[in-house]
Amino acid sequence: MGNFYLIIIDGLGVGAQEDAADYGDAGSNTLGHVSEATGVKLPNFARLGLGNIIPLPSVPPAANPEAAFGKMRERSSGKDSTTGHWELAGIQLEKAFPTYPNGFPDQVTDAFSKHIGRGILANRAASGTQVIEEFGDEHVKTGKPIVYTSADSVFQVACHVDVVPIEQLYEWCTTAREKVMTGPHGVGRVIARPFAGKTGSYYRLSDQRHDFSYIPPEPNLLTVLQAAGIKTYSVGKVIDLFAERGFTQFRRTKSNDEGIAQLLSVMAAVQNSFIFVNLIDTDQLYGHRNDVAGYALCLENIDRALPALLGKMEPGDVMLFTGDHGNDPAAPGTDHTREFVPLLVYPADACNSVDLGTRRTFADVADSVTDFFNIEGTFGGKSFIK
Repeated sequence: MGNFYLIIIDGLGVGAQEDAADYGDAGSNTLGHVSEATGVKLPNFARLGLGNIIPLPSVPPAANPEAAFGKMRERSSGKDSTTGHWELAGIQLEKAFPTYPNGFPDQVTDAFSKHIGRGILANRAASGTQVIEEFGDEHVKTGKPIVYTSADSVFQVACHVDVVPIEQLYEWCTTAREKVMTGPHGVGRVIARPFAGKTGSYYRLSDQRHDFSYIPPEPNLLTVLQAAGIKTYSVGKVIDLFAERGFTQFRRTKSNDEGIAQLLSVMAAVQNSFIFVNLIDTDQLYGHRNDVAGYALCLENIDRALPALLGKMEPGDVMLFTGDHGNDPAAPGTDHTREFVPLLVYPADACNSVDLGTRRTFADVADSVTDFFNIEGTFGGKSFIK
């Protein structure tokens, strides 16, 4: 036994799922379109077998891939971060979290306004950068928070830090999570979105964003591991997606660079543990902003970090790379896309096959982790660990 590292490259998809058209995402292919448009070079991922998963113009297949490779289908309804991370942890949702393409009903907005003692602005599905540009001046003038959503199940509250202090924004979002967005309106996440700047140049403070997740059902992978005495660690936003439950220790991060640095630090200190990592920049900075070139550069930065990560592993360790959903920067719109996600498991000989094919559910990861730690129980998936 050793350590099991589960690393999520946020928003990395490898082609539309069969039901993608139901989500408005027919033809989406995050990695394929980035490769085609930019010629992104990922030599370290290539030797692991990234180019063996789907044809990629700029990432050739490996003759002898060092990782087991495949792709995974999301079984749960939805295409958001909470749903994706939860399914990886063995939680398969039969019913999707509620979404609000036409904005929130009066029942929600009136209740929130009553709790915070003021009205709101916007109340629509919108891009985060566009909504603060459109409503930023009115917010600064009136102090009313900008409330908006997206194609995902989210209740987002944006406030200028000079108008509403960040701690007050967090308190408002806690109130929304605990007293408003409950029952039939129990969204996957309430998100605090602080911003700064002046008229015409407002900008989001992404490093001070905070997610307030719906409480995950139990048992799940994390609770099962902890019950068996396995220590669990979160790096990045994972801790927020599980409502700060199920982890022995967590380290929030502000960027991929910090996430990789924190992961290397954790790797030097843990034994026989489960480490769940999210690298957010691909999604937050580039996918949602339709920045294909930026997405490519971000992938190349992760690729350059691979030798250090793989070199830090001890005999018996396993490192798995995947995504939580797609976020095709070349697709119309700025929302997530319903896609298969890549599956790379290093070293290849930890698995029962080098070619892992197309997995039926993300929950195969949860069952593989319990198999790795010799823990009984299943989450409705199928282990690929020897």
